[in-house]
Amino acid sequence: MRHIKNESLKISKNKKNNTRPKTKSFGYTILGMGGGTVVPPFSFDYFVVGGGGGGGSSGVNGGGGGAGAGGYRTSGYGPSPLRGCSIGPGKNCGTYPIVVGAGGAGGTQPGRTGTDGVNTSFAAPSPFGITSEGGGGGGGVISFANRSTGQTGGSGGGGAGGGTPAPTCSQGPSPGGEGNNPPTTPPQGNDGANQTLPPHADQPGAAGGGGIGGAGQTNPGPNRSYGGNGGGGVVNDINGSCTTYAGGGGGGGSHNSGTSTGGQGGSGGGGNGGSAAAGASGTDNLGSGGGGGGSAAGGSQRKDGGDGGDGIVIIRAPADKTLTVSPGTNSTSTHPAGCKLATFTVTGCLTIS
Repeated sequence: MRHIKNESLKISKNKKNNTRPKTKSFGYTILGMGGGTVVPPFSFDYFVVGGGGGGGSSGVNGGGGGAGAGGYRTSGYGPSPLRGCSIGPGKNCGTYPIVVGAGGAGGTQPGRTGTDGVNTSFAAPSPFGITSEGGGGGGGVISFANRSTGQTGGSGGGGAGGGTPAPTCSQGPSPGGEGNNPPTTPPQGNDGANQTLPPHADQPGAAGGGGIGGAGQTNPGPNRSYGGNGGGGVVNDINGSCTTYAGGGGGGGSHNSGTSTGGQGGSGGGGNGGSAAAGASGTDNLGSGGGGGGSAAGGSQRKDGGDGGDGIVIIRAPADKTLTVSPGTNSTSTHPAGCKLATFTVTGCLTIS
């Protein structure tokens, strides 16, 4: 008996021998404190778009760059190359924090770069959380020889125009910002365009910001003062609305012999670039980029960039689940197919039960 007792004590102090192997559960989630309620495993879908960037402001004979759209991440209901995986099972019942990123402010005078959009997230920073990066701001024009580049983001902002009159200014192309930054798989966005006209080219227009459907565009010609178009968005049908999201902002037009034509914003709410006027704002809750400000003759009119559109989060769960949202600005609904939907246009919390 003494021998058995000593062996028992020895084993109880040996953590390696006394610890049961850890296992992963793939079956059921137990809710409540000892309530005994068993919930079968299920999955749910997400749609998360970051806030769009703000367009750059124009300067002396140079338009501001169009802004990039917010990052676009989803588990389905859009183009197949952009679909991630659904969340679950085993990570589904409970309360989740949701942050809806605001659109970035358009650049103001003198010649400021647009502000980047704010990140949108679901359940971050948990291991299964989803974060979509805010869009990059468009480049701004301060002087003939001082232009800023487009900023990086979910989709990148376009490079600023101007940098003349010819042939006195030797400054060359103004780069656009990199999209899908930080990188995700599938990619959450595309690059802003470079303003590519060479040194001494007279009054080139600004470049467009990237969208989820494509990169921003540079000056389309034949008139080099035209702003480039923003990259297009894509359609997503997670809530049955077939809405187009995350278009880039158009670049602002630059004065050239009395002509200034801004680029078109990308489909999905991208703001148009200004034509001797301020850039248009991106559409809220589409995550679209703002348009760049346009310049007028002799730089006498320097215009601000448009604001980026706010982001959005939509969650789609099976028909037998209950979704509760806060605050009341956010909403729940039932899809025609019977699935439950929660739509967040402002920051809040989601409870799935």
